[in-house]
Amino acid sequence: MALNPARAQVTVPSAASTAPASKQVVSPVQPAPAPSAAGAALTAAPWKLLRDIKLPNPGAASLDRRGALYVADADNNLRQFGPEGLPLTTYAPAQPGHAAQVEAWNVTTTLVFNDDRQQLVLLDRFLAPISEVRLADYVDGTIRAATLAPDNRIWLLDESNLVLRQFDPNTQRLLQNTPLDLLIGRSRPDFRFLRQYQNNLYLVDRSTGIYVFDNFGSYKKKLPFTGLSMIGFRGDELYYLDAGALHFFNLYTLAERRVALPAGLDPAAVRQVLVGETYAYIFTAAGVAVYQLN
Repeated sequence: MALNPARAQVTVPSAASTAPASKQVVSPVQPAPAPSAAGAALTAAPWKLLRDIKLPNPGAASLDRRGALYVADADNNLRQFGPEGLPLTTYAPAQPGHAAQVEAWNVTTTLVFNDDRQQLVLLDRFLAPISEVRLADYVDGTIRAATLAPDNRIWLLDESNLVLRQFDPNTQRLLQNTPLDLLIGRSRPDFRFLRQYQNNLYLVDRSTGIYVFDNFGSYKKKLPFTGLSMIGFRGDELYYLDAGALHFFNLYTLAERRVALPAGLDPAAVRQVLVGETYAYIFTAAGVAVYQLN
């Protein structure tokens, strides 16, 4: 099928090149060759609907390495489902906050970022609380996005000071600080999403594209995919939803392809899509549709 078998993780103008964020030189890393996708062919995927999860207004979501699905519901409880969409357990916080981002990829620890309370919640694989971090105790600014690194350190996007920060919840101190003002230049950023994958950190700016950093926070390049609020990863590909189709971009060959959404589905009703090894999850206002990928 069009979706090649691969390990997956969990949202355009033609990608003429991967380019620096501004004309000012801020990194010795050279831009990658131009991807050739001016018109990536639209292919149909054999979507097989397994079930609908009735979950009105689902929020932030993530997949772990084993394929389990994590979704924040309308009350900001975190619900865990098996790969086929069967319910497993639910975490209901004592003091609810808006779950702006969920990261469950490393299985043993799940991160929930509450942007309204400026708080991080760490849960184990059974969604039992491990710890909570009040960000105001460590950062003098507003955190816009947060994500969990494979070593359980946490990346924070400090929007007030335009700094990318790394925080160690074990020692409770900041380890890395990468200023972003030179990268951004005179543009007006609209940061939406942060994710580490395969030793790179991806920061989604809806206005100008995706900033790529290494796992030490050093800037590498920018992918000119604009208008996005989130992205996902599957094998060696980055994917995102745009214009009623799933777009896949190979991080190494720079090849691009598009996969049509299931027939009969209104593209305007789709809020986000997560793609795993065997299953895909399509989010609408009514809930989550679980599809098997053959």
